[in-house]
This record gives sequence, structure tokens and C-alpha cells, in this order.
Amino acid sequence: MAVTVKQSECVGCGACVNTCPFGAIEMKDDKAVITDACTSCGACVEACPVEAIQKDAVEKTVAMDKNDYKGVWVYIEQFDGKARNVSHELLGQGRILADAMGQELAGVIIGDNVADLAKDAFASGADKVYLVEGSEFKHYSTDGYTITMTDLINTYKPSVVLMGATNDGRDLGPRVAGRVGTGLTADCTNLGIDEATGYVAWTRPAFGGNIMATILCPDHRPQMGTVRPKVFKRPEQDFSRTGEIVRVASKVKAGDIRTKLIELIKVGTASCNLEEAEIIVSGGRGMGKPENFSLIEELANVLGGTVGSSRAAVDAGWIPALHQVGQTGKTVGPKVYFACGISGAIQHVAGMSSSDLVIAINKDPEAPIFKMADYGIVGDVMEVIPALVEEFKKIKAE
Repeated sequence: MAVTVKQSECVGCGACVNTCPFGAIEMKDDKAVITDACTSCGACVEACPVEAIQKDAVEKTVAMDKNDYKGVWVYIEQFDGKARNVSHELLGQGRILADAMGQELAGVIIGDNVADLAKDAFASGADKVYLVEGSEFKHYSTDGYTITMTDLINTYKPSVVLMGATNDGRDLGPRVAGRVGTGLTADCTNLGIDEATGYVAWTRPAFGGNIMATILCPDHRPQMGTVRPKVFKRPEQDFSRTGEIVRVASKVKAGDIRTKLIELIKVGTASCNLEEAEIIVSGGRGMGKPENFSLIEELANVLGGTVGSSRAAVDAGWIPALHQVGQTGKTVGPKVYFACGISGAIQHVAGMSSSDLVIAINKDPEAPIFKMADYGIVGDVMEVIPALVEEFKKIKAE
């Protein structure tokens, strides 16, 4: 559907401008004009007192024959010759989807001298691996990887493509989806099969995490989505499994890559690697001031863990955003999660609820975080954390 304004009938009252939730209507020469921000929600149609705005039906076109598309693909994101954990997590979930659909599961590996990663992909459940190697893929590039992934999809026609919602995945996914003419559901927190249609049901938070939306892609293929790290558990690997490796020649030319990597600068350490951390110590507003986050860092260092935070601490400027855990930060699933001075807002809990063990420290006994914590300490974090640090140091010394 498309929303249009009958200019001859518009009286320039501005009612539609105030009604549009997306700010997609402007007044020009005392007439309402629909901009590209319009989502065709229709709110303005009902608001117009002179019925000068209408919704016109747009002929739906099916871009492809869906029956030509088979199989579930997982993009195996790698860095420095090692696959990201999220790739294995998606192989585990991809195996479930592929079995439910009665189709094969394939991994897609793009890189330089990365053939050995195929063994890991098979061990995590893949039946097949599409392998594209070349020196131009030594480091991720938007142009090179987009061209390659698009070519693979157009050639082999998968029904489903899964990618990690990482920095690279969030860059690559929408670009590839745009090139192949399909949709993409970003930052999914669950995947399944819709019983009525047999399509993949992509579930993701909407409206600031207040509701969960389930999205289908009925008319185009492949069905694509990105999934946050740690949403699914990494499967137990079986290295006795083998599969087919399909080597595909690179079609990327030097002139296709418009950016040149000059230098890699390490801006963070392991203390920022939240997605793969086994122990995370997070601080919130209850830490009082930025200087007190040194206690969080000390506890994390003693335990060999990673420093996390709530959104409140990030918004206050106490700690960089790359440490944020929650709906608008990182989704994590460590073995142990310390929530220090964190009240337990639903947006934060959504990002760490898959932790194996949650230990909460808060002076408010009614704090929501205690409802989902395995262990709770009611007390002042400024007193409890130093005591924990001393005890852990004694244990390590012994």
C-alpha cells in the first residue's frame, strides 16, 4: 500500500503532520507532502478531516520462485583464522531448523587460508561448507564480502541465511539482502518454524523491548536474519562428522574493494570481549560514581573475567558503551554473571538472562534483579565487593 495526498483537496490544516508517528509528512506551499520516511501505516488517512489522503493498493510482485531455494546456510564469521563463537551457536540452531525443514545445513566460509575451519563447521552440525579463499579476504571488507556472499546466494539459492549480529554481520547482512532482493530481520532472539506456513519465524524485540515481534518472509528468498551472540548455546562438537566442501573461485577484483586497510589498532582488550566471556562482572547506577568502577575491574581481574555494565552507567558516562549488557547493548551468556548495583530492569535482564549462574549484589532487598538471581547479597556494593576480592585472592593463593 502507498499513501498519497490529493493536492487539489488538501486544505493545509496540518492535522496529518501532527498525527504521523514517523514524521513523514511535511507542509510545502500550504499542502501536505508525503516523504520517503512514510511506512504506509495509515494514521494520516484517518486524521485528515477532508479525506484528501488515501491509501492506494500497490500490485504485489513475487520476485522469485521460492521452490528453487533449498537449504539452511550459516555465515561462518572468522577473524585471524578463527571462527567466532556465534557462528557455532548458529550452526547448532541451524541444524534444528534444517532438520525441521528436511533440508541440509551448510556453512559459508570466506577468508584467506581458512580451509581448516571446515572441520569445525562439520563438527558443529554442518553437512556442507562453501569455501571461498583469497588474499583479498584476509581482512573483512564490506565490498569484497558483499560481492562474494551475493554471488554464492544467487548461484546456489539457499532458503535460509543466518548471520551473527556482530559488527561485521550487521554490516554484511543488510547489504546482501538488498542485493538479492529479500528482507532481513535484525537482532533476533529466537528462531523457529511457523506451523501454518512452514516459513522461518524470526522473533526479535520491538518498541524498545516492550514487546516481542515474530516476523515472516513470505514472498522472497532467502529468508535472512542476524542473531545476537549468546542467544543460543554452542553445540557439543562431534569431530567424527564429515561433509562436502564446495570450493568456489573468488570473483572479487582489486578495483571492487573501495577501501584500503592501513592498520589494525587494538582499541580494547579481553576485558571488552563480552560475548565470549565465561565470567562477567557488571556494575550499574548503584556503583555511585565512575571512580567506583575500579572495584568492578578489580573483581573481574581476580576472577579472570570481563567488565560489563548497565545502560544507566553508560548513559552517565561512567564506562564506554562497548561494555553495555542489555537490550540495547550486548547479549551475553557467561557461566557466572555478577550484577553489582544493578536494579534489574527488564531491558538489562533480557541481555543476560541466559547466564548459567547469576549473583546479584544490591542494598535494596526488593530490587527486581533478586527475582532472577541464583544467589543474592543484600548489602552495599562498596563493602561487599572488596570483601569478595579478598576472599577470592585467598582462595587463589591457596
